[in-house]
Amino acid sequence: MKKIFFAILIQLLLVLGANAQLIQTNGPCGGDINCIAVSGGNVFAGTSFAGIFLSTNNGVSWTTVNSGLNNFCVNSIVDVGGSVFAGTNTGVFLSTNSGNSWIATNTGFPINILVYSLAKNGSNIFAGTNYGVYLSTNNGNSWVAVNNGLPSSSVTSISCNTYAIFAATSFGVYKSTNSGTSWAASNTGMPTFLTIRTLNSNGIYMYAGTFGHGVYYSSNGGSSWTAVNNGLSSLDVYSLAFSGSNIFAATNGGGVFMTANNGTTWTALNTGLTNTYVHSIAISGSSIFSGTNDGIFLSTNSGGNWAAADSGLTNSIVSSLASSGNSVIAGTSTGLFLTFNNGNSWSSLNTGLLNCEVLSLASNGSYVYAGTKNDGVLMSANYGSTWFQINAGLPSNISIKTLAINGNNIFAGTLGAGVYLSTNSGFNWTAANIGLLSTAQVYAFAISGNSIYVGTSDGVYLSSNNGGLWTSVNTGLTNLNVGSLAISGSTIFAGTQSGIFISTNNGSSWTGLAPISSVISIAVSGNNIFAGSFSGLYLSTNLGTTWTQLSGLSMSSIPSFVISGSNVFVGTYGNAVWIYSLTGVGIEEKDEIGDINIYPNPFTSQTNINFSEYQNNSTIKILDLQGKVIKSINFSGKEFELDKDAMQAGMYLMQVTDDKQNFTSKKILIQ
Repeated sequence: MKKIFFAILIQLLLVLGANAQLIQTNGPCGGDINCIAVSGGNVFAGTSFAGIFLSTNNGVSWTTVNSGLNNFCVNSIVDVGGSVFAGTNTGVFLSTNSGNSWIATNTGFPINILVYSLAKNGSNIFAGTNYGVYLSTNNGNSWVAVNNGLPSSSVTSISCNTYAIFAATSFGVYKSTNSGTSWAASNTGMPTFLTIRTLNSNGIYMYAGTFGHGVYYSSNGGSSWTAVNNGLSSLDVYSLAFSGSNIFAATNGGGVFMTANNGTTWTALNTGLTNTYVHSIAISGSSIFSGTNDGIFLSTNSGGNWAAADSGLTNSIVSSLASSGNSVIAGTSTGLFLTFNNGNSWSSLNTGLLNCEVLSLASNGSYVYAGTKNDGVLMSANYGSTWFQINAGLPSNISIKTLAINGNNIFAGTLGAGVYLSTNSGFNWTAANIGLLSTAQVYAFAISGNSIYVGTSDGVYLSSNNGGLWTSVNTGLTNLNVGSLAISGSTIFAGTQSGIFISTNNGSSWTGLAPISSVISIAVSGNNIFAGSFSGLYLSTNLGTTWTQLSGLSMSSIPSFVISGSNVFVGTYGNAVWIYSLTGVGIEEKDEIGDINIYPNPFTSQTNINFSEYQNNSTIKILDLQGKVIKSINFSGKEFELDKDAMQAGMYLMQVTDDKQNFTSKKILIQ
C-alpha cells in the first residue's frame, strides 16, 4: 500500500491541523515602548505592536497581559483607583484585575477613534483623541465629547491639576476650568501652530514638551509660557515626569535630560542608555523607567546610570530569520540576536554593528550575511560573532531587503536600486539590472537550478544566466507588488498585496490562488501552502481553495520564518519570535518506484542509496525543509553514494523521479 506523500515544512505542519499551537519564545527582548504607568506594585508598558506588558518585580521581568485587548497599539495607560485604562488605536480598554483581562469601554466614541492620552481628575477620566477631548464620569462606562472652544485638532496629551484641565493640540495648549465644558487658548509666549507632544503639571507649575521647540514652562497655571531649553540637545520632547524637585524629559534622539531648577538648565543623563530615542518616562519611588524604541531601561539613582530592564519584553520587530547549524539568528529593528536553545534565551550578536536595522539574512556554513536598512550588507565569518561591512560597489546608504546565495554567487535585492551580484563572497558588488528597472524595489528571490526569480514592486522577473539578463514574467499576475516567492518542484508561488498567484510553466503565466491580503512570506509543498501576512499565519491543504488561520498570531504581521531542527521559528513585526514545534510529527513517504534503502540514516558525511530496481535516467533531488533544491543529480543504476558536502545538520527530503515519471520521496537526516 502506497504511503501518503508528506513533504517538507508545510506538510509537517498540517499533521497538527487546527490543533497547532504557536508559542512565543523568550525574545529577542526590547521593542518600541509608547507609554509606561505605575499602579501600586505593578508597572505597565504599552507598545506599538505587541499590546501591554506587566512587571510585578520593578522591571526585572515582564509578561504580556493582552487577554481581551483587540488592538495592540497602546498609546496611553492610566490608573484610576485600581482600575487600569489603556488608550489604543481602537478606543479605550479597562482592566480591574491588574491587566489579567481587558474589556472595551467605548460607548459614546465615534467609529475609528484613536486614543492618544488619558488623564484622571477626581472621578472624571479625560481622553485625548483624534476627535478632540472625551469625558467619562462613570469609570469609562460611557463617554461624551467636551470640545466647546477647542480647535478642530487631535489632542495628543491631557494633563489635570487642582485648578484646571489642559489639552495639547497642534494649535498649542488649551485650558478648561469647568471640567471640559468649555475651553480657551492658553498659549501666550508660544509660537503659532506649535505642536505639543506632552503636558505635565506640578501644582500651578506647567511644562509642555513640543515637537522641534523643546520645553515650555508656565509658573502661573498656563496663563503665559517661556521656553526653557538650555542644555537640551534634542528639541523633540516626548514625555515629562516629576520626582521631587527634579524634572525628567524624554527626547527623540537625545536620551533623557534632568533639571533641578524648573528648566533653567538641563543635564543629559544617558550613562548606560544604549538607545536615546526615548518615548516615555515613569517614576515609582526611587525607580525611574525609560521607554525607548529598544525596550525599557531602569535607573535607581535619579538617572545617574541606566540598565536594560526588558527580560520577557518580547516586543521586537523581527524582519528576518536564518538557521546556522543548531542555532537561529534573528534580524531585528535593533540588530542581530542568536539562540542556541530553541528560543529559551537570546543573546546579542552586534559586535561590529552600529545601530543597524536588519532586514534580511542568508547563511552558508559559518558565513552569515545581513542586509540592513541604509547600511548595505554586513558579513560574519564566524557564525555571527563579529561583523564588518562589505559594501564595495553598492550605492551609499542602500537598504538590502532580501539576500540569496546560489553556489559562489550572492544576490542582494535593494529598495530602489534593483539587484546587485557578488561573485567573491560579498567583497565586491556589481549591478545586475539588465532588463530590470534600475530603480526597482526588490523584495524576494527564489532559485531553482539555473533559474533565478526575483519579486519586485513591478512584478516577477526571471534570469537564466546568473542575473546577466532579466525577463518580465507577469502574464496573468494582476497585482505586480510581489513581496514573496517560493518554489516547490516545477511550481512557483508569488505572494502579493492581493493574494497568492501560482505558475506551473516557469512564470510564463500566472493564476490567482488565494485572496489573502498582503502576503509577505510564503512556503509551499505539493498541494499545501503556508502564508504569512499582515494579519497572521495561514495554511491551505488544497492549493488555496480553503484556508485555515493558525491560532496565536491573528493580529501579527509575519515577515519571516525558518526551520531549525524540529522547530519552525516565526518572525513577527513587533511581537518578537514564536516557535512551532514539530517534535513527534512524522513524515510519511510516497513510494512508487520500489524499495529504497538509505544507510546509514542519519549520517554525518556520506550515505548509500540503494534501489531494488534498476534506475534509467532518474532525477534525484535533495530539498531542505523550505522547499529549496540543494542538489539535483541525474542517475542510472541501482546504487550511489550521497555526500554531505556543504549541507548543514538537519532534516532533508530526497525526491526521485524515474523516466516514466514515477515518484518516490524519502527523508534523510544529517547529524
